[in-house]
Amino acid sequence: MADIKFTLKSSSRSARAAPTVTAHDVARVAGVSAITVSRALNTPHQVAAETLLRVQAAIAQTGYVPNLLAKSLNANTSTRLVAAVVPTISGPIFAASMQALTKALAAERYQLMLGQTFYEAGREDDLLDAIIGRRPDGIVLTGVMHSVLGRRRLQAAGIPVVETWDLTDDPIDMVVGFSHEKVGAAVCEFLHQKGRRRFAVIAARDVRAERRTAAFQAHARSLGLPEVPVVFADAPGTLAGGRACFSTLMTLHPDTDAVFCSSDMLALGAITEAQALSVSIPGRIAMVGFGDLDFARSLHPALSSVRVDGDAIGGQAARFIIDAAQGKPIAERVVDVGFSVVDRDSSAC
Repeated sequence: MADIKFTLKSSSRSARAAPTVTAHDVARVAGVSAITVSRALNTPHQVAAETLLRVQAAIAQTGYVPNLLAKSLNANTSTRLVAAVVPTISGPIFAASMQALTKALAAERYQLMLGQTFYEAGREDDLLDAIIGRRPDGIVLTGVMHSVLGRRRLQAAGIPVVETWDLTDDPIDMVVGFSHEKVGAAVCEFLHQKGRRRFAVIAARDVRAERRTAAFQAHARSLGLPEVPVVFADAPGTLAGGRACFSTLMTLHPDTDAVFCSSDMLALGAITEAQALSVSIPGRIAMVGFGDLDFARSLHPALSSVRVDGDAIGGQAARFIIDAAQGKPIAERVVDVGFSVVDRDSSAC
């Protein structure tokens, strides 16, 4: 078994310039007093309808979120609380990074509060409303795809923010992760080097899996290969979803000779269904997963997969938050932990 390594890199970005948005900023935009803004938030029935609309428009424009702790905490007092938002805790893919994040924060006497989006559009914005208003010392998010309003609120809050499990040259504040596009292209190249030519993808419907899929398809086209079909499963990917998708794939594209699954759980389901259908893995079809979960090496055949260092992601996210909360300089705000394609029996030639 060999690990095919890809380059790790870090790039720097200047510290964020956006100051914390206050009620006084909202008042200035709305053309009212700060007291009127306070009344519009706390006792809106005491504010004229036209004035209330102006204040609400100013809040939306500035991204202001009222500080729910302002009455009990001094603005300069640390809460020793960090909030993290993940798609789900039911699947193991994010477990390592969250565990590393929790341990590193606890070592510095910070506590972690966890929220789940369940892969639902708009859920992150609801969580951010609750989180930002409580003014934690830091916020850790999964991914870099956020709503315009969510991004504006995070920038306006003045709270250290770390985006994880993804990369961008324009983070809200700081980011640690890897390129999903490079993963997709690398797996396609890996299978091509194995001599496979008719590819397919089994993917969960989430934005990061879809980006890996699109990159996989684009690289296949660049190699002059046939168009790569995709069978989608609900997110998060499950064993049952993988079985159903593989069955559909064999019905629609029986000549497939290599499958990239967007998670190891989907790959586990696909291998299970392949055995039920007497489809040889890897004899007839090579299989590659994503996540390199603990069970991957113990499957029969052992599952080839994309390994991402979740511990490194969680540890770096914690370091970012702690340094920012303590006012320490942060030289590199974009950190790429890279990835590797682990070559096991399921993709043998």
